[in-house]
Amino acid sequence: MRGGVAEPAHAKINLSLRVPGRRGDGYHELQSLVVFAGICDRLTAEASDELTLGLTGPFGDLLAGEADNLVLRAARALRDAAGVTAGAKLTLEKNLPVASGIGGGSADAAAALRALMRLWDVALEEEALAALAVSLGADVPVCLDTAPALMTGRGERIVRLPALPPFWLVLANPGRALSTASVFRELAAPPLDSEPEEGALPAFATLDGLAAWLRGQENDLEAPAIRLVPEIGEAIAALAATVECRLARMSGSGATCFGLYPREAEARAAERILAAAHPDWWIEASPAIGVSGSG
Repeated sequence: MRGGVAEPAHAKINLSLRVPGRRGDGYHELQSLVVFAGICDRLTAEASDELTLGLTGPFGDLLAGEADNLVLRAARALRDAAGVTAGAKLTLEKNLPVASGIGGGSADAAAALRALMRLWDVALEEEALAALAVSLGADVPVCLDTAPALMTGRGERIVRLPALPPFWLVLANPGRALSTASVFRELAAPPLDSEPEEGALPAFATLDGLAAWLRGQENDLEAPAIRLVPEIGEAIAALAATVECRLARMSGSGATCFGLYPREAEARAAERILAAAHPDWWIEASPAIGVSGSG
């Protein structure tokens, strides 16, 4: 394919994140309900003899010093798996904060895989693509598609959900990068002594029903992350205090937090209030995508 292609890399939001324990292989067992926000990074790929990556966007400079960016690792892995000899000129417009618990790097890698399969006109079998994705990182497989999903195992077991009620998100990051490894060390999860049960996810007719279920699920990484970065607790409290916020919580391993809102008007109002009160925070209102009644 001669022309360039572009793929969005949508922010991944862990509405819930349970960590039952540490598996025998050293990875943590996860149980997470995942949705995607409209806000995204953007990955473009153009034909080239060499494989290169350029960085733009408000957070691009933060990745400039990485010698082996996850996007390039994904590109090399796909090239090897598909037997491709061509290169690609990749450009990543980095709009999402780095190391912020919303799967930015994983979504970027997944977008690179999608873009390069189109650019190089190659296709991998579903199982081969899933195995390649999980070899890049636990969150990459779920980011290959933007449908809501229940993610278990180390991230490799994914059940796409037919629909969730439509809602809006307000994302708030207090400007503190937080490594996933440091949060898991602080959690100090016990060894997993048995396979966790995977109950059926109930159907949610309304946002209030979804929020009520989520209040019983929690994010097990939230408390250890707050111990490392107390500003996370401030962000959650600030979101929870806004009008019509149905639930406020941290996403992933932090430090980005989110609030759930029934409509755009309430989310935009909360965004304005938070931005005025915390001008140094990254704050964005965005719809949840891939749910019923949304794009």
